[in-house]
Amino acid sequence: MEDEEKPQNDSVQAINDNKQSNKKRKKQKEVAIFGNYRNYYGYRIDQGLEEDPRIKIMRKEWFEGKNCLDIGCNSGLITITIAKKFGCQKIVGIDIDSARIEDAHWNLRRIVKMSESKKHPKVDKSNSAETNNITTDVADKTGRVEISGNYFTSHLFERVSFWKENFIFGSSTPGDNVYDTILCLSVSKWIHLNWGDEGLITLFSKVWRLLKPDGVFILEPQPWKSYISCRQVSEVASTNYKNLTIFPQQFQEILLDKIGFRKIENLSSSLTGSKTGFNRPILALWK
Repeated sequence: MEDEEKPQNDSVQAINDNKQSNKKRKKQKEVAIFGNYRNYYGYRIDQGLEEDPRIKIMRKEWFEGKNCLDIGCNSGLITITIAKKFGCQKIVGIDIDSARIEDAHWNLRRIVKMSESKKHPKVDKSNSAETNNITTDVADKTGRVEISGNYFTSHLFERVSFWKENFIFGSSTPGDNVYDTILCLSVSKWIHLNWGDEGLITLFSKVWRLLKPDGVFILEPQPWKSYISCRQVSEVASTNYKNLTIFPQQFQEILLDKIGFRKIENLSSSLTGSKTGFNRPILALWK
């Protein structure tokens, strides 16, 4: 009997060990020290919504025919949506996590494939237009390019790109006065916790330098209570948290008085549909 019971006990132990191992792996997957959550948009956006509510407060003139940068793009859904809806000339999404960049490339391929499979009206090829290096099959009689979510532009692959980069220390940015519009949505906290006050000021200064004159910086800073909930995500974050002397309520003053932005607008008043816990201010700043 003892010989027969032992394999059974070993089997039970193996099952328990496997459960513990799965729990450990699950916990490891949930740790995102840079905010690089795999399913970020999954729990940020309510089911049933066609797009991220933040898209609704973005203005077409900030993107149409413009050269744009999305800092901390995660899986690229915001980046791709902006390119497709507003017709950027170019938009680059960068993220510190190579896995999220792989997700972004996968999403781009998926969205292109879905768009190509949809039926859309035949258009006289002679009416196709190329404006600001954006080519589409849809144009009005004046040759003005019309881009909307209902029409897929065949050059989306050429206009959207993603690469892995730590924006604070990265050196692959092309130079000063490059971008018309730069987005930084729910990323500043993670830079702040990982690289302290110095990292935050580097973020703001570098964005200002990269923007063209009259360029727009769209910033969604997380509130201080969000810092508190994430302060122990890593030892580095915990240490930096204790030493922070700059707080989110000071960002606007710093951006205007110290960095040099000339104008600021809070876009949050027109933002609706945000999921509980994500009612954050969204600021537009002009260089």
